[in-house]
Amino acid sequence: MTTDMKAPARDIATEFCHRFGRVPAVSRAPGRVNLIGEHTDYNDGFVMPAALEFATLIAAAPRPDRRLNVHSMTVNKARAFDLDTPPERGRHDWSDYVFGVAVMLERSGRPLKGADLVVSTDVPLGAGLSSSAALEVSAAHALLTAAELPFEPVAVAKICQQAENDYVGMRCGIMDQYVSACGVAGNALLIDCRSLESRNVPIAPNLRLLVANSNVKHQHAGGEYNARRAACEEGVRLLKPRLGPIKALRDVTPEELEAHRGILSDLVHRRCRHIVTENARVLEAERALKAADFAACGEAMNASHASMRDDFEITCPEVDFLAELAQGIEGVYGSRMTGGGFGGCTVSLVEASAVERVAQTLVDRYRAAHGRDADVFVCSPSAGAGLLPL
Repeated sequence: MTTDMKAPARDIATEFCHRFGRVPAVSRAPGRVNLIGEHTDYNDGFVMPAALEFATLIAAAPRPDRRLNVHSMTVNKARAFDLDTPPERGRHDWSDYVFGVAVMLERSGRPLKGADLVVSTDVPLGAGLSSSAALEVSAAHALLTAAELPFEPVAVAKICQQAENDYVGMRCGIMDQYVSACGVAGNALLIDCRSLESRNVPIAPNLRLLVANSNVKHQHAGGEYNARRAACEEGVRLLKPRLGPIKALRDVTPEELEAHRGILSDLVHRRCRHIVTENARVLEAERALKAADFAACGEAMNASHASMRDDFEITCPEVDFLAELAQGIEGVYGSRMTGGGFGGCTVSLVEASAVERVAQTLVDRYRAAHGRDADVFVCSPSAGAGLLPL
């Protein structure tokens, strides 16, 4: 572990000792950036995210009763929860992500102990870098550690997704929780969201992932994200009588979609077209990265952004500006919005030697065009969830 990771672990452990009077274990789960494959996860498709060095830490120690006490250093608030009398649904609060995971872990047959927990994160909130999944997976790791139960990464990812779907009320796919639990340092993961199998996709040493945060906060939890999912499900329902026993848009080829576009509304057709073509772009990006054909990977990323902008309609003017600006800068292979949409971040595949120049250009021209600052940072793929030594 690097010195940069040791300091936050010691800081949260010190806060825990001060607040609860004993020594904790510290769990870590990362946020993620998705190189390509947006909204394909809940359509049983393909995605290619990488875990980030930005992460959520939870210091935890078991209690003799069944109470969960959670204090967030990030928002400076505390919440309490009784494992024996859990509410059926969340209360629209940050603590839902912790308590929802606890409820779903118990429902999965994993009996928990009460615990005291302190939470801290440096994952940018509302930026499309999956701060919610980092909190969920870190909570699962901390609660299982406190209960002396094994952490099974893929199973935990599914449980955390269920918590967000059924307890928080956000109908997310599996990608965010999966890569937070299963990430591999130095690699993106090509995840098949149907089989939940993954393949490592090495990020070449001369490449960097440059993330630019527009600082426009997404609001997709309010309904736009769920509306996109509903449109995809409507497409499957309408196509099934023509195409046979399809389960998701994963089962539809671009040719089949176009052959039957007449039975779909224009809106549903465009939503489905994004998903069907995006799956093909993910596989092309994987092939290109493994073949060191970085230009082809960049072309797939650029096409992905256009599809999100025009067919899925989940971008916004600020994010469009950052992606399209980056696409024209020398040293950038490709750039696209990353995350659920309606604000947040872009991710660009950049030559290492060009990173500083690209970052400065994005910051300067974004400020001039939109009157606000973009936070730009360089990412290295990190490992998934685990315990940090103090």
